[in-house]
Amino acid sequence: MSSVSRPTTAEAGAANGPGSAGAGRPSPSLRARGLSVGAYPRYVTGKLAGAAVSLLAVLVTSFFLFRMIPGDPVKFMTGRRPVSAEQIAVYRREFGLDLPLWQQFTDYCGKALTGDLGTSYQFRAPVVDKITEALPNTLLLTGTAFVLYTALGVFLGTRSAWRHGGLGDRLHTGLALTLYSIPSFWLGLLLIIVLSVGVDPIPGLFPTGGMESGREEGFAHVVDVAHHLVLPVVTLVAVEYGQTLLVTRSALLDEMGGDYLTTARAKGLRDDLVRRRHAVPNALLPTVTLVFVNLGRTVAGVILVETVFSWPGLGGLFYQALSVPDLPLVQGLFFVFAAAVILMNTLADLLYPLFDPRVGR
Repeated sequence: MSSVSRPTTAEAGAANGPGSAGAGRPSPSLRARGLSVGAYPRYVTGKLAGAAVSLLAVLVTSFFLFRMIPGDPVKFMTGRRPVSAEQIAVYRREFGLDLPLWQQFTDYCGKALTGDLGTSYQFRAPVVDKITEALPNTLLLTGTAFVLYTALGVFLGTRSAWRHGGLGDRLHTGLALTLYSIPSFWLGLLLIIVLSVGVDPIPGLFPTGGMESGREEGFAHVVDVAHHLVLPVVTLVAVEYGQTLLVTRSALLDEMGGDYLTTARAKGLRDDLVRRRHAVPNALLPTVTLVFVNLGRTVAGVILVETVFSWPGLGGLFYQALSVPDLPLVQGLFFVFAAAVILMNTLADLLYPLFDPRVGR
């Protein structure tokens, strides 16, 4: 066997020093992944520019879209009581509704770029404060569900693909398709009827809604919140895990015919090791995409589920704002929801070359 000579430390330093012929060469880690130092920054710049354009489009859309909603915010603010034209004019002037539409738009964009999303009509508080107040509750609910349905979907998806055609595969795939096609609000209502209200012989085991009873403190409060958390989390996991399972299963089935798996088996590797070390990592790219999309949706929450279970998060706040309509709050929430998805998609794009170097070229 021929040996490969290695450069001395001095030679390596000279080759990588400034002004040398080797300056600016790809680092070993980048070369190992097949990435080009020149190509990847261009790839990153393009993705970041696309994200910025998307955020600008969302900002414009959020302003004009919700002004098509029927309803007069002034009537809500006056409690639908008969008021004089002078009082209506005062309300419109207070919230800038008397200004021309183009001026309202420019004011909105200018403030939004500085982090000011306006003042809520119904709460008379900054929109940013209302979002900050509700965000932890949404992250608790949808974050817990996200971890559970992602882990469950990946685990069952790999098992189903590796033993495709078997009884377990058919059962898991059929159940995933069934649950994924069920509307989340309908499943939530069904769980409330069966497990909260109770249907003989099943007693009511869980609260019908809300986040806490309001009478507990310390560790008892944690247990109380977890008790309220069970049904909405079960609803989200049941509806969402099927998508991850099906994507993971499909991606792994595409990889199973690869020659490298046959080679790995020929070397004497156990079937479980072939799956975990070779097949699954190469099938993760579509699943990674889905995980990041779902992670962006975690910030948005699930509007219908939060509404059904009276969960005090961003989704319930959005539904409440739509009923007015509370234009600044609706616009601010819509922008936050869309921005979370755009940013997570962009992050997924930036990480793709780590899984498949061909993407960044």
